[in-house]
Amino acid sequence: MATSANPSRDDFAAMLDEQLGGAEGGFEGRVVKGTVTAIENGMALIDVGLKSEGRVNLKEFERGDDAHGLEVGSEVEVFVDRVENADGEAMLSRDRARREAAWDKLESEFGEGKRVEGRIFGRVKGGFTVDLDGAVAFLPGSQVDIRPVRDVTPLMDMPQPFQILKMDRRRGNIVVSRRAVLEETRAEQRSELIDKLAEGQITDGVVKNITDYGAFVDLGGIDGLLHVTDMSYKRVNHPSEVIEIGQTVTVQIIRINADTQRISLGMKQLESDPWEGVGAKYPVGAKVSGQVTNITEYGAFVELEPGIEGLVHVSEMSWTKKNVHPGKIVSTSQEVEVMVLEVDAEKRRISLGLKQAQRNPWEEFAEANPVGSTVTGEVKNATEFGLFIGLPGDVDGMVHMSDIAWGISGEDALALHRKGEEVQAVVLDVDIDKERISLGMKQLEKGAPAEGGAGDSLRRGQVVTVTVLEVRDGGLEVQVGDDGATGFIKRSDLGRDRDEQRPDRFQTGQKVDAMVTGFDRSKKPNFSIKAHQIAEEKEAVAQFGSADSGASLGDILGAALKGDEKKADDSK
Repeated sequence: MATSANPSRDDFAAMLDEQLGGAEGGFEGRVVKGTVTAIENGMALIDVGLKSEGRVNLKEFERGDDAHGLEVGSEVEVFVDRVENADGEAMLSRDRARREAAWDKLESEFGEGKRVEGRIFGRVKGGFTVDLDGAVAFLPGSQVDIRPVRDVTPLMDMPQPFQILKMDRRRGNIVVSRRAVLEETRAEQRSELIDKLAEGQITDGVVKNITDYGAFVDLGGIDGLLHVTDMSYKRVNHPSEVIEIGQTVTVQIIRINADTQRISLGMKQLESDPWEGVGAKYPVGAKVSGQVTNITEYGAFVELEPGIEGLVHVSEMSWTKKNVHPGKIVSTSQEVEVMVLEVDAEKRRISLGLKQAQRNPWEEFAEANPVGSTVTGEVKNATEFGLFIGLPGDVDGMVHMSDIAWGISGEDALALHRKGEEVQAVVLDVDIDKERISLGMKQLEKGAPAEGGAGDSLRRGQVVTVTVLEVRDGGLEVQVGDDGATGFIKRSDLGRDRDEQRPDRFQTGQKVDAMVTGFDRSKKPNFSIKAHQIAEEKEAVAQFGSADSGASLGDILGAALKGDEKKADDSK
């Protein structure tokens, strides 16, 4: 019989319930300590002081490959899910106990900003799962490493530090980052390494990455940038021409930025500077050979030797080809001869001239074709003030419209010639400095006025007999006598009537009477058949009477003709 001195098991349970305020309100949902009373069939029987013992699978006590390590009498912490199930046993969980303990610890470490240790054990959408000593956290894929990681297998199930980014115990959410730990560790390492480095120091490194603008070199835990312009004194179009990934290179530390912890490296600084004494090697006016390395809109770069390039500006490319893209004059890798125009050793610039290495074509033309000589060329262009003629040596000469033909206006003279027509002209003047050649075409015409004026023997109003030398669309080229002055009869002066003003009604060699109507600025005479006809008419009217006397104009002209015939007979 139970007494107050020897309470029964039920009495003990009642006293325990009274102390805890009821089984459900005291034990359930809590982590409590218990004692292993037996181990059988892969289960551990644990007494936590309730009416009955609880069973826990031995696997919940295992950690990775480690055995559970339990024996009868071992004291463990478990989580009480329920005080009693349908079989009258307590429902206990070692995993829940560990998880609750882990959450308590993690909350404390999160609040202090400490790193936590965990193991990556699974993959989920967008990242991985991490075991933080019982609590499961989410590791986003972007937080695995500083750089994207293709294969995470080597990191799986390996104890490593993580940084908790955020956690919510009520929802059971924890987000961790491995990248934050690596960045912090790397920053610490960088600071330590930078303290050991100094500008001007020469060291070895391994090329980790190559970009269009340079390469990143690992200096033993910290990267430095080797810019493409610091790889070599010679032109480097792409860093891969000089180095490759994984290659060990010797570099010099050019600059260290303490604020950004960026390191600039150089390789060419370890070579001798080809620009030293460049002024003596390439004096102004010297002709040198080089290779075209690059072509731009404003010129072409020519390498004189490895590490030394000069620029041929587009204005110095050709004597005759103006406003032409340099690529139409030279090509990449072409060997060219150039002249040194200017050297600036401080700015590392050399100005070169391609055309200066060749003879001035206007000088050559002047030597081969002195003033007064005759040249042949093709009409390349006609402008409102004259014709441009293509000449030997790839130069152009200009015939001013006043020097195209005698006896007609400049506008009419321009209409006599077409683009592509081959013509002859006389060299009137060559201005080498201004690159101009003046030509004249009318000076080659037969009977052109000599110096002093061939028209001095003629006078305005004089009627002469001329011979047709050439029939043109604009009129007739004529000559007085067999060796007299030449002149021009404009189309409008070929007759009074429109039908008479057709040049095609005349033939070369035909003789006609015409009146001298004036002289051009070169004293070359101008003739007119029309003016001669009008003058004859007036003379006939004066001699035989006017139309008012009853005689018709036909009668008057008929009488005038008979009078001319009578004069002719009398003279025989």
